[in-house]
Amino acid sequence: MTQQWPRRAVGLGLLAAALGLAAATSQAAEPKTYPDQMIRLVVPFTAGGSSDVQARMLADRLGKLYKQPVVVENRPGAGGHIGGKFVADAPADGYTLLLGSVGLHATYGVFKKLSYDPAKDLKVITVLAEMPHVVVATPSLPAGDLKQLVALARKAPDTLNFGSAGVGSSVHMIGELFRIIADAPIVHVPYKGSSAALNDLLAGQIQLMFENPPTTLAHIRGGKLKALAVTGKTRLPALPEVPTAIEAGFPAFEATSWTTVAASARLPDAIADRLNADIRRIVSSSEFAQGLAEQGMTPVASTREAATRFVAAEKLRWDKVIQQGRIAAE
Repeated sequence: MTQQWPRRAVGLGLLAAALGLAAATSQAAEPKTYPDQMIRLVVPFTAGGSSDVQARMLADRLGKLYKQPVVVENRPGAGGHIGGKFVADAPADGYTLLLGSVGLHATYGVFKKLSYDPAKDLKVITVLAEMPHVVVATPSLPAGDLKQLVALARKAPDTLNFGSAGVGSSVHMIGELFRIIADAPIVHVPYKGSSAALNDLLAGQIQLMFENPPTTLAHIRGGKLKALAVTGKTRLPALPEVPTAIEAGFPAFEATSWTTVAASARLPDAIADRLNADIRRIVSSSEFAQGLAEQGMTPVASTREAATRFVAAEKLRWDKVIQQGRIAAE
């Protein structure tokens, strides 16, 4: 005998099932709140360099803001493009970010066979900070300023070596800019990061670097390196006694390096906008600005639109240097 359920009970059951299905569908469709897990901040250079310093400052404060761990991961090589390609290929969910550089965004024309296109495959979220470089030399080098350096280089062509963080890095390109402007026959020696080049400079294996302030200040103050000039428009507050290249008689030798926060180009604009607003809030704080100033850096914290325009203009500028200097990665 088949049991007969009351019609009202059946109706209530169907209604409950329908409501349950609707709730499940609604929950499935509702996006998760960003961020709700660990964020990875990729530095495409070795630990200890300027990019690494900035990344760790940002990671600490972003982690506190989001109440999620922000882990710095170093992926050096190929002038930063191993890390750049890794981030470009990563899931576009905002959990893999890049501490970008001039080399990644503006001087990659030195590489003729990159396996990705940084302009198309990376999305710049903000320009984080900017800084001039310091022309540093071993204390034994018989040159106390840029004019003496040029004279020494011309007297013994191709005997003075300058190290860099890799072909196309800002440390390399600013050195190439000096070589072209000053007609100084110096030789580039690429490394897999500034820290490796700096170690050889301190050991006397190379004679020069056009390096970022954060990694050189302590060595300059300790007498292990001597500063010949800075490449910005004004003197560095951290090195007030060191003249600018403009003051030293090289008005065309003015250049800065800069860093970005970037992600895969497929990152949704909503997440990019959230990150931009929060990073700008962090960078604009007096605490973060002071931390940058102590390292010889100036906060930028640009909007996404301003960052895009800035990077495009820098790309045009450095393309001219690449072409004029016939610079190419092997």
